[in-house]
Amino acid sequence: MKKTAEQIRLDGYRKRENNWKNWGPYLSERAWGTVREDYSEFGTSWDYFPHDHARSRAYRWNEDGLAGISDRYQYLCFAVALWNGKDPILKERLYGLTGAEGNHGEDVKEQYFYLDSTPTHSYMKYLYKYPQSRFPYTELITENQQRGRTEPEFELVDTGIFDQNKFFDVFVEYTKADENDILIKISAFNHGPENAELHLLPTLWYRNTWSWGYPAGPMGDVNEKPVMKQVESSGNYLTVKGTHTTQGQYYLYAQDAIDLLFTENETNFQRISNIENDNPYKKDSFHRYLIESEKDAINPDKSGTKVAAYFHKVIESGQSYSVQLRISNKKHRNPFSQFEELFSRRISEANEFYAAKQPKGLSEDAASIQRQAFAGMLWNKQLYYYDVEQWLQGDPGTPIPPKRRKNGRNHQWTHLTNFDIISMPDKWEYPWYAAWDLAFHTIPLAVIDSDFAKRQLVLMAREWYMHPNGQLPAYEWAFGDVNPPVHAWAAWKVYEIDAKQQGKPDREFLERVFQKMLLNFTWWTNRKDADGNNIFQGGFLGLDNISIFDRSHQLPTGGHIDQSDGTAWMAFYSLGMLKISLELAKENPIYQDLASKFYEHFLGIANAMTNCGGQGHCLWNDNDGFFYDALHLPDGNIVPLKVRSLVGLMPLIAIETLEPEVQESMPDFTRRMQWFTEQRPHLSGNMASAELEGVGRRHILSILTRERLISELRYLLDPNEFLSEYGIRSLSKYHQENPYQFSYQGKEFRINYQPAESESGLFGGNSNWRGPIWFPINFLIIESLYKFYDYYGDDLVVECPTRSGNYMNLQQVAQDLSDRLIRLFLKNDEGNRPINIDNMEYKDDPDWNNYILFYEYFNSENGSGLGASHQTGWTGLAGYLLQQMH
Repeated sequence: MKKTAEQIRLDGYRKRENNWKNWGPYLSERAWGTVREDYSEFGTSWDYFPHDHARSRAYRWNEDGLAGISDRYQYLCFAVALWNGKDPILKERLYGLTGAEGNHGEDVKEQYFYLDSTPTHSYMKYLYKYPQSRFPYTELITENQQRGRTEPEFELVDTGIFDQNKFFDVFVEYTKADENDILIKISAFNHGPENAELHLLPTLWYRNTWSWGYPAGPMGDVNEKPVMKQVESSGNYLTVKGTHTTQGQYYLYAQDAIDLLFTENETNFQRISNIENDNPYKKDSFHRYLIESEKDAINPDKSGTKVAAYFHKVIESGQSYSVQLRISNKKHRNPFSQFEELFSRRISEANEFYAAKQPKGLSEDAASIQRQAFAGMLWNKQLYYYDVEQWLQGDPGTPIPPKRRKNGRNHQWTHLTNFDIISMPDKWEYPWYAAWDLAFHTIPLAVIDSDFAKRQLVLMAREWYMHPNGQLPAYEWAFGDVNPPVHAWAAWKVYEIDAKQQGKPDREFLERVFQKMLLNFTWWTNRKDADGNNIFQGGFLGLDNISIFDRSHQLPTGGHIDQSDGTAWMAFYSLGMLKISLELAKENPIYQDLASKFYEHFLGIANAMTNCGGQGHCLWNDNDGFFYDALHLPDGNIVPLKVRSLVGLMPLIAIETLEPEVQESMPDFTRRMQWFTEQRPHLSGNMASAELEGVGRRHILSILTRERLISELRYLLDPNEFLSEYGIRSLSKYHQENPYQFSYQGKEFRINYQPAESESGLFGGNSNWRGPIWFPINFLIIESLYKFYDYYGDDLVVECPTRSGNYMNLQQVAQDLSDRLIRLFLKNDEGNRPINIDNMEYKDDPDWNNYILFYEYFNSENGSGLGASHQTGWTGLAGYLLQQMH
């Protein structure tokens, strides 16, 4: 098949023959309220740098903006600013509530959509719905603070601001003429019944590297302060020339702009600290000039480090208004001469690229959902810049930070120096990487850009990320938190996807990740197996409030918890490392030794879960046919915590099959496996036997015997337990009428089924694992069922749903679960999408209903989207599931 133009660009970038990814959507949606910008004594990030400061205060670590882009080093940034003539603030960035302001934690209060992008960002499209009335900043705060945790969040649409269609659709489109030559089209459509005013300020600026007291910037890479100046133009456009000692020269061309406004990307100390400024030209000058009528706020000399092309238009009802700009490292005599032709060509190339990637059998609706999922994955790339040691010490040109910080957040991670383009979970709510989220991101990313997916996995294990002790960094709020060990699994999945695309396996990539995962695996076994009996405590493990206790901290009862999910994760990790070892052993027999090591690790863990090392207590409950956590109290008593949650289903994912040729071609591994099984028969007595051949002469490695698998599936597929119309619940619905309660020394602890937002403040209350549907675990369960089918085939069928009388093999069950997840986004017979069930007033309006949001998690009863609204990261797995449907 002939390669598409976009695929040719991708292949060239992979070989380092071009630099088509130099510019992209690397600008964050939010840089305020982050850990990096927080220099407070007690780590109060939201308070130290609030939204109200963002327009006036220069960022130290990275920039933000609306529908923005930057070069990969973020020397130069571009974004859109808007004013409707009524707002109290120039709309330069997205607004949302802080963790303390929202009744369910932090939450963006805007309506925006990632509509399209190619992997090289040769074409991108973004939609922002801009209200024509005064933005209700105060109402959003006040109403949400008045609501309790049992009430839904008060969203922007709930204010009525979009009633009567009084809003603009602001489409921002980018296309590249070349690697460093970007054409920009901004189109505003007036949906309202009346003519409406719009001030449009496309803005270009330099990241501030000069205000921190370093001769050549914090990284030693910028010797002089950059500058932008207006230069002479020869047509109906205005021109800006920017000069940067490292980046070189760039030009901004703005067709039919009324004026060019210049200022500096520097802090307005007068407003922030009541300290007199050295000049009036500061970061908030455009706001002051336009909204506060300070005409001397902009530089009359037409120079600075921040510039806006100014457009103003009264747009008639039902009409649109478009402006054209161009950013280029080349000087163009006629910058807009082939503008529309270039846009048409790149859009056509984007369509060709996705037509070649998408399965032929997808419906039009499903294809649109998948393409928007991929768009969200690509738009959520961001430059992440963080030097922990420099951050702890503070900068020479700024006040000395409180000494307490040196023993506070992330102080044990001073080796960490990040300056890379990374896939973010959500560039507003989570504008920082999370290692286990990122592992899931790489699966859908690999479908469209396997090179980027591989580089992301390698990056997280590099020495300037991974701790010297082998731990992967969790996220900037607490790099030392413990997240599930999914990195090796993701590396294998990406390896498989890439090999299929390229026609050959990239064993260098696989080996590179594997070597680092050996360090990480050792860290896990040394740090998280307190009693040395292969039962793992794990701790937080990313599932927030799923437990009756906060697993990130010392238990209120004292003692510790043997975690069913923590131990299952390690069994899963062992099997992933075993799989990779066997693959690498095809070319290097030495890896057979490591395969044996991980085989023995797995047997020890599997035995411990079902026999607890012979100590008389196990995590499997024979009476219930389910796995539970075990609480070890200080007095030596062990109490099973009989909560039916994903914790007890996690052993399902610890499954791997061995192909017959493995044993035939790897004699050392086979002999060691047989010897160990013969000499340690007690270790495999309570798990699926690796000795019995299944379909295709395969062998199985699983914690679950056939009988226990059936028992777990009976719960999994029961609508009164875990099975929802839209996937697998994180907590059994059984606990809706039967809350689990635990009493200890007069204290009561309780957990009940909550299908939507969290009703507790645990972990800030901004997510909920006590009922809703989460894509990552659902995805792993689906993957495991396919593997079980590879072994059992049609010989094993189960009722799906339980008590329905309808029997399916495990492949059919896996497909059914996948269909349920996809059902969240598809239009049903009434034309409604379950994710939008709480905004049904827009169901018949294509200007809303055809734009898809990929939420963090979902209401397990009606499918409505919850949590972070743009967490395309792991919810982007929908794109991969759609790829597998046909």
